[in-house]
Amino acid sequence: MAIVLGPNRYGKAETRLVRVTRDGETHSLTDLNVSIALSGDLAATHLTGDNAGVLPTDTMKNTVYAFAKKHGVGEPEEFGLLLARHFLRTQGQVRAARVAIEAYGWDRLGPHSFRRQGGWTRLAEVVATAEREQVVSGVTGMTLLNTTASEFHGFVRDRYTTLPETNDRILATAVDAGWRHLGETGDWAASFEGALTSLTEAFVNTYSLSLQQTLFSMGSHTLHERPEIAEIRLALPNKHHYLVDLSVFELTNDNEVFIAGDRPYGLIEGTVTRDDAPPALAEWYR
Repeated sequence: MAIVLGPNRYGKAETRLVRVTRDGETHSLTDLNVSIALSGDLAATHLTGDNAGVLPTDTMKNTVYAFAKKHGVGEPEEFGLLLARHFLRTQGQVRAARVAIEAYGWDRLGPHSFRRQGGWTRLAEVVATAEREQVVSGVTGMTLLNTTASEFHGFVRDRYTTLPETNDRILATAVDAGWRHLGETGDWAASFEGALTSLTEAFVNTYSLSLQQTLFSMGSHTLHERPEIAEIRLALPNKHHYLVDLSVFELTNDNEVFIAGDRPYGLIEGTVTRDDAPPALAEWYR
């Protein structure tokens, strides 16, 4: 039996970057968490400890900060492409560069004052090789809730099933979504905001008989509205809300008072794609 080295990569994870752009007395703020991973001809460092082809991960961190100063940051997809292309161009032993970015939003309160947004986090992931590039945008932690227009019934029952059927329930979820672009989108900001709007519109306007149905509606509506997107992946936890039994107090509960459940929770995951979408360059998650 032979033992061989399998696929591998290395890099610098979670480099925190805050970039202030000063335009007179009015400042702009960008807040990122940048992770870089490189792969290629790196067997020697694993097999013999030869580091001749290893760019230190500390150098990757420094590159993030230097590029933020030299080039600015812009949209996370744009900054990710800039970094990935740099490592491919300057490191001959590197065959693929992956840059994943979390972007944290801040609301402006004044010329130089801001309040951190707490609703969701923007995501971007770039994978670049000498031949192709792949850009994935996304969002995590975007909590949505409908107080009605949701049912759940007709499901399988066995000896362990206790869940009652319902024709009127709260439907809530924290959207974790990623969408793969067909190419380099001209306006990354407009594309992201458009996708977010489409996801939200579909959630609001779908009369849901299951969270699975809602997932497909959100994905298909987004692909219909955003021609630059090849496919979208969604993970939707079911944020359960349980009707409180108030009969002990001789009170009726007409779908008004609920317990917000924490765990366990249902988790619905799925991909919605164009049937003519080109294959992905590399595996991606979200």
